[in-house]
Amino acid sequence: LDLNPGGGGQGLIIVVIRAVFGGWGAPHPPGQQRARRKLYVAAGICLVFMLGEAVGGYLAHSLAILTDAAHLLTDFASVMISLFALWVSSRPATKTMNFGWHRAEILGALLSVLSIWVVTGVLVYLAAQRLLSADYEIEGGVMLITSCLMGVALHQTGHGHGHGAPGEQPNASVRAAFVHVVGDLLQSVGVLVASYIIFFKPEYKYVDPICTFLFSALVLGTTLTILRDVLLVLMEGTPRGMDFNAVQETLLAVGGVEAVHSLHIWALTAAQPLLSVHIAISECVRPARGCSAPFRFHTTTIQIESYSEDMRDCRECQPPRD
Repeated sequence: LDLNPGGGGQGLIIVVIRAVFGGWGAPHPPGQQRARRKLYVAAGICLVFMLGEAVGGYLAHSLAILTDAAHLLTDFASVMISLFALWVSSRPATKTMNFGWHRAEILGALLSVLSIWVVTGVLVYLAAQRLLSADYEIEGGVMLITSCLMGVALHQTGHGHGHGAPGEQPNASVRAAFVHVVGDLLQSVGVLVASYIIFFKPEYKYVDPICTFLFSALVLGTTLTILRDVLLVLMEGTPRGMDFNAVQETLLAVGGVEAVHSLHIWALTAAQPLLSVHIAISECVRPARGCSAPFRFHTTTIQIESYSEDMRDCRECQPPRD
């Protein structure tokens, strides 16, 4: 490519550089292989615990335990959605889907969050009905045994979630599934406390629906961070941890670069930040090399133009407001 904007009458040249992480089309990146293994294990654990809590909650007439079982059912469905999203996102790009299928991971995480919101809303409604009617009985002994067994099992299996390689950006689907498991673990602790109270003080049976309220709110709260990150990707905002001003200053520091405008930083997924920018130069330069190394962009698109003094006052050439 002729990077001299005056050469051959070229007014502008678009340079697309496949940066540090290489191209899309790698069939099974190591990060996705680790994600699949974690999700398979999580699916098996959720299924076993869900069946155990469903049986125990039915025998104990405990809405709190059934709430925990329902959340595990949602987690199981969410894990399966995440596995499907990882499979779809590994498909190669096509002429129609020319960015590939990476956003399927983000959509899977969004569906996972929304599904637990729906189930939680149903359970809160049932708990409110139980509080208003007060026409229910709870088997404190069965509830206590079930919550103890589930608590011990969760404690033994709660250590192996893993964190990936140092400095690695967590996969959004795996992160969503992990937050679900953490929420259920905390809720199981609350169910255990409630079962002790109801076992020794049966007249305090209203603790059961109250626990449903408290821990439903807790689970909803744990999903807000993931929902914020997912919406940031879908709205093509600057990824978290990426400094817009630092990128702009790095480009301006390249020799021969006179001005930078139309700088856009967004992401396909949480682990794949992208950049496009217009650069006005006075001589042949290689601005992509200085930008890709420190910021680790997955892909950069740089439009090189001839610099003119009018760019200083051009509204379209000004950096965006903070």
